Amino acid sequence: MELDLVEISAKADPPVCKILDYQKYLYQQRKKAKEIKSNSAKIVIKEIRFGPNTDEHDFQFKLKHAQEFLQEGSKVKASVFFKGRSIVYSDQGEKLLLRFAVELDGYGRAEQLPKLEGKRMIMMIAPIKKK
Repeated sequence: MELDLVEISAKADPPVCKILDYQKYLYQQRKKAKEIKSNSAKIVIKEIRFGPNTDEHDFQFKLKHAQEFLQEGSKVKASVFFKGRSIVYSDQGEKLLLRFAVELDGYGRAEQLPKLEGKRMIMMIAPIKKK
């Protein structure tokens, strides 16, 4: 009949076996895995860059964009980029990112506190799950 004897559960007493077409079984398993993978949510990260001395209008403009990104379900990576000697103002960059997180409180929550990596201070904000 061109079928295979496949062991389903080896630990059972007696072991459980099934007669089936093994190649067809493998194909169906791959198909199920592919379908599950395609249905899973893909995480999109949008980045917003600031300078240490960003003006109020620019801050509000970028805040509005971040709100839209979070409503779409994307994560937001907010970063302050320090050029040259502006690294001296790292405390201003940290205050800016913390204020950014507070302003976005209704739309998302901060996954981590601002962290300085080289000449960039980075902070991730994840969207709030909708029920």
